[in-house]
Amino acid sequence: MRSPKTISLLQHEIREGVLFLLPAMVLIFGITLFPILFTFVLSFTDTPLSNPSPQNFVGLSNYLSFLRSTQFWQAIWRTLYFTVVSVGVELLLGLGIALLIHARPPGWAFLRTSLIIPWAVPTIVNGALWRWIYNADYGALNGLLYSLGIIDKYRPWLTEPMRALNLVIVADIWHSVPFIALILQAALATLPLELDEAAAVDGANAWQRFWLIRLPLLRPAILVALVIRTVEAFRVFDIIYVITQGGPAFGTVTISYLTYLESFSYGHLGSGAALSFLITLFTLAMALIYVRLLYRPEVQG
Repeated sequence: MRSPKTISLLQHEIREGVLFLLPAMVLIFGITLFPILFTFVLSFTDTPLSNPSPQNFVGLSNYLSFLRSTQFWQAIWRTLYFTVVSVGVELLLGLGIALLIHARPPGWAFLRTSLIIPWAVPTIVNGALWRWIYNADYGALNGLLYSLGIIDKYRPWLTEPMRALNLVIVADIWHSVPFIALILQAALATLPLELDEAAAVDGANAWQRFWLIRLPLLRPAILVALVIRTVEAFRVFDIIYVITQGGPAFGTVTISYLTYLESFSYGHLGSGAALSFLITLFTLAMALIYVRLLYRPEVQG
């Protein structure tokens, strides 16, 4: 049995702890939880942009209309395509660059330092850079290919929907590969050398040591990189807004860009809010798939 004095002291400490946490809790609620709850309420209404207070309750109508919409599923397909291709290529290139840096060839320090440059460039600036590269009249891509004799005249690269989407993916890969490479290189630097050396003594070649030792040990770092990049790629907006603005013929409209169109171009805040929660559900589903496939809890002896 605790004495009344001990109980009183514990209650006093709890009150002090609550008081210390209260400012942070108010800040978190005001900045994070309240906007989420407000958006959730909006998603069940037919609220126009001209009057953003929740009104005209319509239930699940916004969600059901999108689930029956061809435009919505086309945007989902483009978003999934963008996510799978960009994140997949970024993982392969990032892993290759990380292994190269870890091997410490001549100039490896310069390579590791220069990796920061594309990643440090803001996404809007990155989009503006690649929009100039793809420009049909004076773009660097046309200039390079023309000077090498690969093309005989300048071409408009962003006039076909699928090609435009792939070129946006190239721009995103250039920007994001360094992020994955730096994460995996840092993880490689922490791996125990004893396992690799023991496998080499037992006759394992470089590929076997990578596949059977390094790659399984890199799984947690790969999981972190994949989840972060998948979330970022699935909600891609800014680079598309700068390079193509959803064109040509809505060929680069992803789910986040469709949310922007619904909310601010068409003025349907309720529909935009419903789309934002659908994006959240899809993103959580993909993150759970990654965790399910890659996470391996350690068995406690």
